[in-house]
Amino acid sequence: MQDTATISNDRQDANGNRREVARRLLIGGQLLEAQHTFASLNPATGDVLGYAPDASVADAEAAVAAARHAFDEGKWATDTELRVRCLEQLHRALLDHRDGLAELTIAEVGATESLCQGAQLDGPIEIVRYYADLLKTYPMTEDLGNIESRGMQHHRWVEKEAAGVVAAIIAYNYPNQLALAKLAPALAAGCTVVLKSAPDTPLVTLALGELIANHTDIPAGVVNVLSGADPAVGVALTTSPDVDMVTFTGSTPTGRAIMAAASDTLKKVFLELGGKSAAIVLDDADFNTAALFSAFSMVTHAGQGCALTSRLLVPEKHKDQIVEMIKNNFGLVRYGDPADPKTYMGPLISEKQRDKVDAMVHRAVAAGATLVTGGEKVDPGFFYTPTLLADVEPDSEIAQEEVFGPVLVVISYTDDDDAVRIANNSIYGLSGAVFGSAERAKALARRIRTGTFSINGGNYFSPDSPFGGYKQSGIGREMGRAGLEEFLESKTLAEVVG
Repeated sequence: MQDTATISNDRQDANGNRREVARRLLIGGQLLEAQHTFASLNPATGDVLGYAPDASVADAEAAVAAARHAFDEGKWATDTELRVRCLEQLHRALLDHRDGLAELTIAEVGATESLCQGAQLDGPIEIVRYYADLLKTYPMTEDLGNIESRGMQHHRWVEKEAAGVVAAIIAYNYPNQLALAKLAPALAAGCTVVLKSAPDTPLVTLALGELIANHTDIPAGVVNVLSGADPAVGVALTTSPDVDMVTFTGSTPTGRAIMAAASDTLKKVFLELGGKSAAIVLDDADFNTAALFSAFSMVTHAGQGCALTSRLLVPEKHKDQIVEMIKNNFGLVRYGDPADPKTYMGPLISEKQRDKVDAMVHRAVAAGATLVTGGEKVDPGFFYTPTLLADVEPDSEIAQEEVFGPVLVVISYTDDDDAVRIANNSIYGLSGAVFGSAERAKALARRIRTGTFSINGGNYFSPDSPFGGYKQSGIGREMGRAGLEEFLESKTLAEVVG
């Protein structure tokens, strides 16, 4: 361990004045400053929050080399007790520095304090505890018994081994969740990791690297943390012959590119990608509950969630009634400064993302959708009002493409079969929801091709629940036992015993 950790992004100079500083990369156990830096903005104001190292391809290569050496020459992959101890230390460090991390997450990510009490921070911290505990009991061997061959008895068994060096590349929307949902199971499995932050939220992820360096016994090179704006850094990680596995969370187009880049060396690939999930309101549902869930879940973190149900499928004869309920609920959403405890919805991450959302809304209206409410930019910062579009065609751009903003589209259906057809009419298959009488709702849920599903508001998201998608929403599962197994290889062995 090193001596100190600084979560806040400012320090004092010799005269006692506060000054912004760049966070540092973690490579080979050393916290390093880069030759160049880039600014990270506070999305609630548009002001510069701080500066992050702009890692180079050479930095990425050094991080991979450090991870390769730590895996091949160190004891991390074989010392289970060390891994448990270090994960427990990391969990403790995250708890001890929770308030500082929350402050930074609110400022850089635009997350609200209530979200930090859940999926933005407190939930991810418990992922580390989950894998520390799971590692104590998970069977790393499986006995297959004996078989007779060539007149002799052969004993066979399976041993689980770490996949190797992992390149972990994350998105900006839930950086603590995404980083720890990759780091914790990879470390528990015995892998070494090069973690690359999203360009929009580097400071939060670099703070995690500083905690690892300063407050755990994780050996040098086992965890390396990079930030950078140059796409070439990610390319270097996904194509390096010294990387055994790539785990990526982000957009489906980028996921396709990563999968193609990794194919030359046949790396293991885990992809958690986009979604265009549907919430189906059956005609026997409690409309008030369905409207409340659909409205407030859609504006959670300003709609910047891959699993959010951004398509609302409603019975044709009840469309106007449900649309009015959603409109009224959107009118209750308080948006603004995410540091204000009364704020429910913060800003979008950047001006670029807000412009993208606004352009999609304008194109939808031009294509025939009805703008019921919202569709407005709010300054300062990168805010966008909760937006409801009705009379949306199932095959239109706004119904098929991921918006990643607080935009809910309403699509009418005629019967249950029509609702299932529309819900499954997507290249994505990440999540979904249904509201209705219990048995009917469960029967419909089983017909939707998605990796997660909520029935009457049920919450599936927790450290022990596998999360991932069908179709072009990804490959593999994150969290739960399945999340650990993504980072393991199986070796089958046999010996002659008689």
